[in-house]
Amino acid sequence: MADPKGFLNHEREIAKTRPVEERVKDWNEVYQPGSLLPIISKQASRCMDCGIPFCHNGCPLGNLIPEWNDYAYREDWTEASERLHATNNFPEFTGRLCPAPCEAACVLGINQPPVTIKNVEVSIIDKAWDNGDVTPQPPERLSGKTVAVIGSGPAGLAAAQQLTRAGHTVAVYERADRIGGLLRYGIPEFKMEKRHINRRIEQMRAEGTKFRTEVEIGRDLDAKKLRKRYDAVVIAAGSTTSRDLPVPGRELNGIHFAMEYLPLANKVQEGDLTVAPISAEGKHVVVIGGGDTGADCVGTAHRQGAASVTQLEIMGKPGDERNANQPWPTFPMLYKVTSAHEEGGERIYSVSTTHFEGDEDGNVQWLHLTEVEFKDGRPEPKPGTERKIPAQLVTLAMGFTGTDQENGLVEQFGLELDERGNIARDADFATNVPGVYVAGDAGRGQSLIVWAIAEGRSAAKGVDRFLTGVSALPAPIKPTDRALTV
Repeated sequence: MADPKGFLNHEREIAKTRPVEERVKDWNEVYQPGSLLPIISKQASRCMDCGIPFCHNGCPLGNLIPEWNDYAYREDWTEASERLHATNNFPEFTGRLCPAPCEAACVLGINQPPVTIKNVEVSIIDKAWDNGDVTPQPPERLSGKTVAVIGSGPAGLAAAQQLTRAGHTVAVYERADRIGGLLRYGIPEFKMEKRHINRRIEQMRAEGTKFRTEVEIGRDLDAKKLRKRYDAVVIAAGSTTSRDLPVPGRELNGIHFAMEYLPLANKVQEGDLTVAPISAEGKHVVVIGGGDTGADCVGTAHRQGAASVTQLEIMGKPGDERNANQPWPTFPMLYKVTSAHEEGGERIYSVSTTHFEGDEDGNVQWLHLTEVEFKDGRPEPKPGTERKIPAQLVTLAMGFTGTDQENGLVEQFGLELDERGNIARDADFATNVPGVYVAGDAGRGQSLIVWAIAEGRSAAKGVDRFLTGVSALPAPIKPTDRALTV
């Protein structure tokens, strides 16, 4: 145990962010560089090393949290990194982007603020990179088997790294011009600088993983031909079909899916564009959807110089405390103020868009909305609450409905879908097509980055066993496992 009295002697303290007026002028990560290391030993000491660490159950990766908390407390960064990487291929991704269900399941969190697990995690991995503890781990021998991984998001990268280290020759196919999937083009730079992805890709290249960009399976390369070329295939294409809003005026100019808007801002940061073709500069911006993607749109609009930013959510405003129907250790729905919300804008809850209004040139100018109340689980408009707000740029951030079926991948492979439109798989993550496996959101549906990495690691075990008859790779989850919710 790190410090038997740590949780009594120290209060929870999280990473400090840079001043709002400073950070909205650039695209660097919002946290103050170096602000964590001076406090992280004390924060790690708050871990009680519980007899039954429920943080393990909150995290689908089964991270060895009490162990690396102990090493972080003692500032043994090499051993802390070893424990961290034992269950997680990319802790610098999860340490920045995961909403930390492990903290919601922390035993200390029953009656105190939980351990800052996420901050400890990112401190360990950043220190590991600084110390040179993160090195390529190429296989000792090759199996002679080949694997294609479709998609280079966290699930695809995790599966590829695991299978490469198992001795298979792995090629990752990505339809975009750079590796990373939504990590690259969906996550704004201020949440995670892309240098973190770049150095992981270099590590994987040194281990033997091959990368093929600008190749979309189904369009640029027939899926059947890909299957003949490789001994096994892992589909990790994500859940990329955005949920639309079919209301009058949807066809007006200036209304875009979040995944049309966010990638262009990232391409500016990559140096591909001077100015984003879809920009919030000088405009009244409305973001429809109250989740993390919506918050990403809010922060991006601030940095582009929006005249105003309003975020709409159909659900009611969450509370600051756990509801009785969301008991510990489940992941509660709480009111969350992200760094983007700290930077300004308005958040409106319990409202639904009725229609859009445009000008004579077909550009959106107003969004009409009404307050709603839920009856029998369905939102019903409240009479007399209709109003309109200015909207010259609207982003739809209402989630995703399933994997892309328009590119032909599903049809060409002959894949079966489940009742929710995801690619069906068995207990080994295998589809109905022999040798074809599915990992991540393509099989699970829209989920968290930590679940994507767990899926990639687990699917890799199924593929390894298919290719060799036996596998020593870890499989932290089953396809049917779900988060600790009520």
